[in-house]
Amino acid sequence: MKQTSSPLATPQDTAVLRSTLLKLTATQKILCTVVVAVVAIVWYDLLNRMVAFGDEIDYSGLQVLGGEGIAFLQRYNPFFWWALVALCTLIIAYLLFGFVQASRQRVQSKIVTADTFRTLVAQLSEPARDVLRWAWQDRSQPVTVGVLQRTAEELRSGRAGKILLSRQQAQLLDEPAAAAVSRERSAEAPSA
Repeated sequence: MKQTSSPLATPQDTAVLRSTLLKLTATQKILCTVVVAVVAIVWYDLLNRMVAFGDEIDYSGLQVLGGEGIAFLQRYNPFFWWALVALCTLIIAYLLFGFVQASRQRVQSKIVTADTFRTLVAQLSEPARDVLRWAWQDRSQPVTVGVLQRTAEELRSGRAGKILLSRQQAQLLDEPAAAAVSRERSAEAPSA
């Protein structure tokens, strides 16, 4: 177990958490990247085919519309097909976003094994452990990847210092009022 005399988490704590999280989420990240890349490549091929198909359409058989109607259709034909491509692109992007979000939520609810957790905790400093305790709010449930992600996020935002400050404030609040006032007066007294 790594101990540190500093009241704040170390950069090594962040690195250890990041490394552990990468191991736990690598499969999900690779899968999402591959799915998005494959869908993008397939969609690019399909949109080119769709636009080429639109360019080949001949409206001359629609004589019922008259010369002006046919000229109108031929003039605005590319815009129709590009609008259709844009609409389909938005739908595909929305579905891909939903897929990535669902995959992310699934991996966040993944339970961290006891061996992985033991290895991680052994490498964390005490302030980083305090942040992990803070992030793991429901102790009736095992630690999940989401708890570790929250811990890493809170370490970066300075939660260890905030926990230390809250402990100091709680200690001051629990002291008798007279002791706090006398300490305050001694701090205000000018040095002779």
